[in-house]
Amino acid sequence: MSTLKKKYLDEVKPALLKKFGYKNVMIVPQVKKVVISMGLAEASKDKNALQDCLNELTMLSGQKPVAIRAKKSVAGFKLREGQVIGAKVTLRGKRMYDFMSRFFNINSPRIRDLRGFGLKCDGRGSYTLGIDDQQIFTEIDLDKVRRTQGMNITFVTSATSDEECIELLRQMGLPFKNES
Repeated sequence: MSTLKKKYLDEVKPALLKKFGYKNVMIVPQVKKVVISMGLAEASKDKNALQDCLNELTMLSGQKPVAIRAKKSVAGFKLREGQVIGAKVTLRGKRMYDFMSRFFNINSPRIRDLRGFGLKCDGRGSYTLGIDDQQIFTEIDLDKVRRTQGMNITFVTSATSDEECIELLRQMGLPFKNES
């Protein structure tokens, strides 16, 4: 069992049960999945950029990413239907907990001038954060990085409100801004 899952079961779940006063243990929020996605604007011009981004996403997630294709052609963006415009990986189970543990404890402190992530959720129990540079991840070989690439990381939880979602992720170790 991963250390973060053990922490969730031993510390976080009882703390959330006590704080929010749930009547049933099964209602306590938990993380369902983590989705990591990259937009690849320059991939249409350079096929090597697409392959580099897919390799980097594979290294940091531990599984093969899915290429996202355009659904419609948009002339203003020089976009054709079926053209690759992004990549994403959905992590569940052990890989999800391993990624979250590495991200919370190793990669987040490497973000320059980080004072914590924002406190805004989507209203349905999911939290998304954006990262400007993939070089904060220790899994990526910095000698092979040709261009900086940002990404979005979405934590999908079973929480029904923003407050529950933020508290769950805070207790698990995600550094949030202090409320002042």
